[in-house]
Amino acid sequence: MTTEQPLPTPATMPGDQTRIHNIGYRSYDGPRLGRAYARRSLYSQSLRGAYGLGRSAKSKVLPMLLFVVMCLPAGIMVAVAVATKANDLPLDYTRYAIVLQAVISLYVAAQAPQSVSRDLRFKTVPLYFSRPIETTDYVRAKYAALASALFILTAAPLLVLYAGALLAKLDFADQTKGFAQGLVSVALLSLLFAGLGLVIASVTPRRGFGIAAVIAVLTITYGAVSTLQAIAEVQDSSGSIAWIGLFSPITLIDGVQSAFLGATSSFPGGSGPSTAEGAVYVLVTLGLIAGAYGLLMRRYKKVGL
Repeated sequence: MTTEQPLPTPATMPGDQTRIHNIGYRSYDGPRLGRAYARRSLYSQSLRGAYGLGRSAKSKVLPMLLFVVMCLPAGIMVAVAVATKANDLPLDYTRYAIVLQAVISLYVAAQAPQSVSRDLRFKTVPLYFSRPIETTDYVRAKYAALASALFILTAAPLLVLYAGALLAKLDFADQTKGFAQGLVSVALLSLLFAGLGLVIASVTPRRGFGIAAVIAVLTITYGAVSTLQAIAEVQDSSGSIAWIGLFSPITLIDGVQSAFLGATSSFPGGSGPSTAEGAVYVLVTLGLIAGAYGLLMRRYKKVGL
């Protein structure tokens, strides 16, 4: 007759290596900073990234080089004005960004894809939206960051010109008025170019394609509009010159500032739009800015799913 042996208890089960360790996990009881903090952080990070700050040395080369290229002519003009004791600056504040629009376009083409294409390529956008941040927060932060970076790029040389004008003892009232008009112009330019650049760059996750597309849109439209305006001038159709200028971002800014900011127009014949035509320029510019924001919202509502 055999007796039943007791079954081994779980504590004595052979090969059982179960252990429970108290490593001090506890729930987070600190402040919840929420969407506003996340939006500010994304804005700050994107603005720093627009100049390569916090990134590799290679990423700093192009934006810093373009910044120097933008400011260098202003420094030369100031030196000439001081040395020759000129009565005015060689170039108006409102004309500076128009003359150097190729540098601005290159900066937008380089930094707009850097701001959004990487998030699309590595599929990190849904990760942003898994936190207390929504589509509007992401779009506003990215838009504001690139617009701020462009404003820094375009306003810095105007500040150099203004400081040099005061150093050369030019008329304070005239220089202050011109400087304020220049700031309004480049602020509008920054909003317009940032919106267009981000919309184009958000279409593709490939940074190279985004750069090429932004350059194509900004340069081809300007070249086509300038050519058509020159043809209209030759054919004595000066009345159509102002309307043709509505189809290029840089000529839009040129038309707005020549109509309302006292700037000299770069249109053929030097005849900028009238006040009524200038109002149309303002409406088209604001419409493009609002449209760019709306397209970005629509795009990221789909991407964030």
